[in-house]
Amino acid sequence: MNESAEETKVEWREWGEAAFEEARETDRPVLLSLSATWCSWCHEMDREAYSNPMVAANVNDSFVPVRVDIDRQPRVRERYNMGGFPSTVFTTPDGDLLTGATYLDVDATRQVVQRVRDLWTHKGEDAARIPRSLREDPPAGELSPEIERLIAGQLGDKFDDQFGGWGDSEKFPLPRTVEFALKREREQALATLQAVTQYLYDDYDGGFFRFAEGRDWTDVHHEKLLSTNAALVRAFANAYLYTGDDDYRDPAERTVEYLTTTLWNSAERSSADGGAFAGSQAPGDSPDVPDSGGDGGIGEDGDGTDETSAEEAHAADSESDGPDYYALEPSDREAADAPAVDPTAFADSNAMAADALLTYHAYTDDERARTYAERALDYLTSELVDDGEVTHFDATGSDSSERSESGLLADHAHLLSALTTARQVTGDETYLDAARDVADYALDELREDGESGAFVDGPREGPGLLDRPLRPLDHNAEIADALVDLAILTGEDRYREAAEGAVAAFADAADRFGVQVAAYATAAARLCRDPLVVEVTDDAGSDLHRAAMRVADHEKVVIPGVEGEEYERGSAYVVVDGERSDPVTTPEELSETVAELTE
Repeated sequence: MNESAEETKVEWREWGEAAFEEARETDRPVLLSLSATWCSWCHEMDREAYSNPMVAANVNDSFVPVRVDIDRQPRVRERYNMGGFPSTVFTTPDGDLLTGATYLDVDATRQVVQRVRDLWTHKGEDAARIPRSLREDPPAGELSPEIERLIAGQLGDKFDDQFGGWGDSEKFPLPRTVEFALKREREQALATLQAVTQYLYDDYDGGFFRFAEGRDWTDVHHEKLLSTNAALVRAFANAYLYTGDDDYRDPAERTVEYLTTTLWNSAERSSADGGAFAGSQAPGDSPDVPDSGGDGGIGEDGDGTDETSAEEAHAADSESDGPDYYALEPSDREAADAPAVDPTAFADSNAMAADALLTYHAYTDDERARTYAERALDYLTSELVDDGEVTHFDATGSDSSERSESGLLADHAHLLSALTTARQVTGDETYLDAARDVADYALDELREDGESGAFVDGPREGPGLLDRPLRPLDHNAEIADALVDLAILTGEDRYREAAEGAVAAFADAADRFGVQVAAYATAAARLCRDPLVVEVTDDAGSDLHRAAMRVADHEKVVIPGVEGEEYERGSAYVVVDGERSDPVTTPEELSETVAELTE
């Protein structure tokens, strides 16, 4: 339980079966409070509504109140998210939804508590419903190039020509969408990265803020998440790959410094050389009362996640327009306490950071980036992976003793991506062995149909709605993309077949997808049209290998150290649509061959 929750007058229970058993025994509904250490409005609701004696008494008397950390319990977050955080959710003793809202002030909380109490008294279990995403299978279809075309068309339809980014309301950086656009609508991608640098980058302390509430990138929310920063390092690095422009290299370089200083946490990890990245840095302010986000309930089918990306769902959070740490002048910041860092090491975001830093190293030879990426990966594989099963987080160094879940799809997807990147960049076969283990666990334990189809987000068990399978589109796309790389690196078709099944499981709804899930279209495109492959007989780090990594196609696969009678030592081969080129022996010949075969 975090300090913010402990300081309220609500008698919070931990998420778990015991809380729901108590609710059943006492015939009381459950109040779920979904919160995060970095969430300003979550702490504001704790300070105001949940610290109000009358509100707290009503909650304690009429409900079983449960506090959930959304970073540590992502499966709970995805099933009960009301469209932003905090999410204030009311459920039956079995965990089925009654109603919910986002931020509530004191008066709104009183009103909602009374309404739900009356609803439970008069209707009981009959008032409950199950979110649509947990009731229906994804709309399966045929894997085809049409998926890429449909979502690529959305880039132009949704691009904001005036301010950059996509959409006409709040602006998230959408790094995976940027990467998709780099090959299809490059000017849109570059314009978006320029806006992200101008409005979301912290020039003084480093790192990127999470998003801006205004279409023109105003009303910035100042929390800094490892996942956001890691994804942006990779996006900026890939923009630098295409342009060679330091306007894209510099933000990546400065963010690498932020990650390896402010967010690096090695003191209490497993060894002096080990370590991991911290999960987030708080915004460092106290928000004013929001203009909106009151006691809105969920719709008839609603759970806030059915047709909304995770990044869009966060948009309901609000933050102060008033002075805060980030409004101080540099000299004043120097004297002020920096916002708190949550030292929790999460497997998925640490893997994203390792992936990003290795990508940046591949294009720049930056040894600091490579060193920290390898340290994080070594930590993950030695401390959080057991026989291919990934544990979600390590709370060493934090105040919490909460036990972590394991076997979550997001962790497996992002770690698999990082491990396949590590094999391409470093040439180290041990990363490929670890990648096989992580992938095989996901294939054996997380595929809904056993041999084909979508992956579920984790074990099909747990209290509340956790025993109902959820098939998240974004994480299916992530693992499918990584499985494409693994299939090429290993030569094992079963990984490609699994990727095809995961993408096809959602294909019939592709015409309804927005730019926020462009990563799904990337995976589909790489399955419909084999990615460019460069095979290098030299070891990783040679001139030929470095040149291969810098071929201007960030969706390619590079295999260093290939061997066999058909290969000449000191050569590279370009593979396009299954056809292998003649050997080339210099970076210049490699560049010319790629250009000829891909024009």
